[in-house]
Amino acid sequence: MKTVHAVLAACMALASYYVYTPLPDTICEPWKLMLLDATFRGAQDLSNMAHYFGLGHHLRVLYFISTYFDKQDAASSDTVTVTDTVFDGVQVRIFEPVKHDGDLKRSIVFIHGGGWALGGARLRSYDHLCRKMTEDIDAVIVSVEYRLVPDVHFPEQLNDAFAATKHFLRSDVLAKYSVDPSRIAISGDSAGGNLAAALCQQIVLDQSVANKFKLQALIYPVLQVLDFNTPSYQGNKDMPILPRFVMVKFWLDYLNGNHNFAHAMLVNNHTALDQSHAGALRARLDWNSLLPSAIKKHYRPVVQSTGTPHVVEEVPALLDVRASPLAAPMETLQMLPKTYILTCEHDVLRDDGIMYLKRLQEAGVEVAHDHYDDGFHGCMIFATWPTYFSVGGRTRDNYIKWLETNL
Repeated sequence: MKTVHAVLAACMALASYYVYTPLPDTICEPWKLMLLDATFRGAQDLSNMAHYFGLGHHLRVLYFISTYFDKQDAASSDTVTVTDTVFDGVQVRIFEPVKHDGDLKRSIVFIHGGGWALGGARLRSYDHLCRKMTEDIDAVIVSVEYRLVPDVHFPEQLNDAFAATKHFLRSDVLAKYSVDPSRIAISGDSAGGNLAAALCQQIVLDQSVANKFKLQALIYPVLQVLDFNTPSYQGNKDMPILPRFVMVKFWLDYLNGNHNFAHAMLVNNHTALDQSHAGALRARLDWNSLLPSAIKKHYRPVVQSTGTPHVVEEVPALLDVRASPLAAPMETLQMLPKTYILTCEHDVLRDDGIMYLKRLQEAGVEVAHDHYDDGFHGCMIFATWPTYFSVGGRTRDNYIKWLETNL
């Protein structure tokens, strides 16, 4: 009996050690977040183990684990008609309001997050978000099911989103769904926010697209791969749900780079001063000038004098503005529509969004900004049972309210 008790005590101690993560008091529901984060880390550990033993690519395994119980059929309701279809070879899920007054409807093209490797339009969390958007805004939602890493890499995810969106923006397709061509928004969260921002830049530059976006709405977007030592990357480097090292690995998987480059990128060796080809892009996101002093605090820029040139040589997409829309030239930013940006305090990506806010304002773009002091990365999709967080509900409702008011 004593042996059993000892084993149980040891197991409980190990479980507590695995679950417990020191978190600031200001973060929303910290103990619940610890449990959620431990679940995510457990799934990542299992997927890495499967990869190590040759049972499958770690991202494919992680995708399987994370979606096994979370797929949602295209089930319509009394208020929303849901249809799975294909736009120019890309799968999309369409949400349409059942009851309508007969006028042309508003519409939102939505791009899900997940590090370009996870998530999906058919997952319960995104399906629920799009249904609520449809009901509350009385709008047609086009949720893009782009292909994922490791099946494809940059820029194929962006190409999928562009192809599906360009198809939808055709006047005949908009007419089919009774959509007002002058009241369409582009939106996305996290990696989907990256694709939405890059896509919005592409659309304004593409003269073959007659119908443009009225708005863009970006939810804790990842917007640059050039500096992993902004104040939020430094201060939140070990924060759930997205630690800095995990974000770097997502980037390398997306850009088809070797994970061995991760440590060089963590100290900004890929954009050192001797890497002249990176200088102009880094200059566009000088956070000393783009961030307010309250955010900069005691942090200092990490700029290496001598870098690791073979990282960019082997992963040239690191310097592609389509991957880092925050570094787009001013003449492109000046063409962008009215913008909404949502950021969370306890998120490595916080400063990406705030720097984009500043650059857009300098370009003369009207920008609305919602910041959540108790928020963490990904919180908006945790707005339903059994993973409900109060900040998830607040971010979702305020985001939808802004769209309803401005679209």
